[in-house]
Amino acid sequence: MMHHQSLWARCVAWINSHRRLALAIGGACLLLLSALITYLVIANQPKPMPAPKPQAVKKVTPPPPVYYSPLTGSKVASEAITKQAVTAIMIENSPDARPQSGVKDAGIVYEAIAEGGITRFLTLHQENKPQLIGPVRSLRMYYVDWLAPYNASVAHIGGSAAALAEIRNGNYRDIDQFFNAPSYWRATDRYAPHNVYTSFERLDALNQAKGYTSSTFKGFLRVDGKPAPTPTASTVTINISGPLYNSSYTYDAATNTYVRSQAGAPHLDREAGQISPSVVIALRVNMTRVFEDGYRESIVTTGTGTAVVFQNGTAIECTWRKNSRADQLELLDAAGAPISLVRGQTWISAVPNGSGSVSWR
Repeated sequence: MMHHQSLWARCVAWINSHRRLALAIGGACLLLLSALITYLVIANQPKPMPAPKPQAVKKVTPPPPVYYSPLTGSKVASEAITKQAVTAIMIENSPDARPQSGVKDAGIVYEAIAEGGITRFLTLHQENKPQLIGPVRSLRMYYVDWLAPYNASVAHIGGSAAALAEIRNGNYRDIDQFFNAPSYWRATDRYAPHNVYTSFERLDALNQAKGYTSSTFKGFLRVDGKPAPTPTASTVTINISGPLYNSSYTYDAATNTYVRSQAGAPHLDREAGQISPSVVIALRVNMTRVFEDGYRESIVTTGTGTAVVFQNGTAIECTWRKNSRADQLELLDAAGAPISLVRGQTWISAVPNGSGSVSWR
């Protein structure tokens, strides 16, 4: 204890005798202690997280728009195509007119008896424009009723008195061969009257000259096709008049189409091959004979009736309705809702009640 006191006393004495030096040493020690404390404080501070790197903004490219033909529901390349003018063409179907040209490329085909059991086609075109079409023949009143809702030009060679009175009344786009002869020609490999042809090169020019450049209309509801797992309508038979004009269809699941035969043989388009619509519709209609400029068939096209829609390998029994000449044909299910048709060519046959028949298996 005495030793420690003696040491302390000597330190105090030394400090008193070396006051300036002791202050300098003390100050230096304080500075060192302060520096050590500062270092320890800074060293133990949490390291700041590095600033997050800005994320590159991914440019989202919207998918290109998809356009569908209002006539067939098929995809088309541009919006302009969806607004193209619709053209209707009367096509002959007597044996001397076969094989026809341009029928396979039609969007919609209406088939009905023209006279004496001989059927005739009304073909409607919008996106597909064949360059050989025919043989072109005359118009009947019920075809006018069917084409009216499409805002279509109609190519034909004359017609029945009633049909001509209607089509020439100023409310239609009439491009009758009688008044537009340069837009048609007679082929040399067939004999009259089964040899009048036209092309869309000529019809487009004629429509353009007359200002018929677009069509606005209500088409059928359309949907993507989906073959039924178990087809219930693989073979369809439509007896419309007699053996030369009755037709049958064989369902092809690979293409989801109905391959058409007529008079017991494949129904061929001369340039494009066998006709095979995506949808076949049998309209049951009332047909009578009337006297106009001679005896003519008369088909009731307005009101309601029964129908069968064949698509996706199935048969849908339904009701057809057409409220007026200007209104579009409708196909309604049991609940009264419109039936959506598979995209692609649609073939509509007017089957007379009583004399015609429709069957499938």
